[in-house]
Amino acid sequence: MLLVLTGVTAISVALLAYVNELTKEPIAQANAKTLSDAVSAVVPGFDNDPIAEKKMQTVNDVDYAVYPATKGGQFIGAAVEAGAMGFGGELKVLVGFDAEGNIIDYSLLSHVETPGLGSKAADWFKEGNKGSIKGMNPGKAPLSVSKDGGQVDAITASTITSRAFLNAVNAAYAAYAGQNVSDAATGATQKVVEPAENAATEATDSISAK
Repeated sequence: MLLVLTGVTAISVALLAYVNELTKEPIAQANAKTLSDAVSAVVPGFDNDPIAEKKMQTVNDVDYAVYPATKGGQFIGAAVEAGAMGFGGELKVLVGFDAEGNIIDYSLLSHVETPGLGSKAADWFKEGNKGSIKGMNPGKAPLSVSKDGGQVDAITASTITSRAFLNAVNAAYAAYAGQNVSDAATGATQKVVEPAENAATEATDSISAK
């Protein structure tokens, strides 16, 4: 029996390793295409290869990927990857800035937010929608939701997700500008809300929206 179990385990491990090897390259290619398409969407019009020219910017001991965009050798902006903790977990965004630091567009790369609520972040802050951040410049004033006295309408019943999204955008700008997040946020780093508080606040938002 022990020999049989050992044999089955060995075969299973070998098969998993084989499948992993077969899928590793296609997955890497798919991820690279997804990133390339996202960069093109949030900083359109460049004629260089932003991904090949990627730079890493450290802000508050966190490394951010910055993809500089140029046209005819002239800097026209950059796409920056950043993340923040939302209601369900980490939320990652790619934010495009023009040469003046104004937001061009963004792409929600990944999230684990509530379907139908927090997941709306993929479109809620896009141009033409209620919470649009297009044209805003976090360097002039860090972005925050209207409930906190800011200029951006939060996703209905998803204030925690909205705050996390805007925190990620502010962090992306800080990396773009090469400054500390605390400097960009009027001298004070923003509070990280504990999971229990997240749940309570999210529940309150949901009740209020009904």
